[in-house]
Amino acid sequence: MPDMLVRLYRLPALDGAMERMRQEGITLRRAQPYERRVVTGFIEKHFPAAWADETLVAFAHQPVTAFIALSDNRIVGFGAYECTRRGYFGPTGVAEEFRGRGIGYALLLACLHGMWEMGYAYAIIGGAGPVDFYRRAVNAELIEDSVPGIYTRIAEE
Repeated sequence: MPDMLVRLYRLPALDGAMERMRQEGITLRRAQPYERRVVTGFIEKHFPAAWADETLVAFAHQPVTAFIALSDNRIVGFGAYECTRRGYFGPTGVAEEFRGRGIGYALLLACLHGMWEMGYAYAIIGGAGPVDFYRRAVNAELIEDSVPGIYTRIAEE
């Protein structure tokens, strides 16, 4: 999967996505340090364990560089940044039964706005799976010759 580049100075406003989350009954907020285990537990249950490992880095930052989406105070999605590498967005994911409600889009925007607030002008989406989604959502562009990117030489047991 290729990497993608996002111009953070041209991001859509976050307000509309947050309002849609409220209408959907979803609370979207920054994760707190004391929620590390519940967030990584959610990730391990729904996504590859390596994503939980990556997201642990978000909890070493102040403020935490991860957002969570909650329904009835239960985590249904997450988005992280500044984990795999500086300036990188991801990993991110939404529980299957909650997909198609705009949660992934809202998490993406919250994270990218967080990166803008840190002082970044650009963000990299490493190993972008849903390329068309990122193009539509934030006008992300493919980075040529970025496969396999940084996700190589992964240690095995």
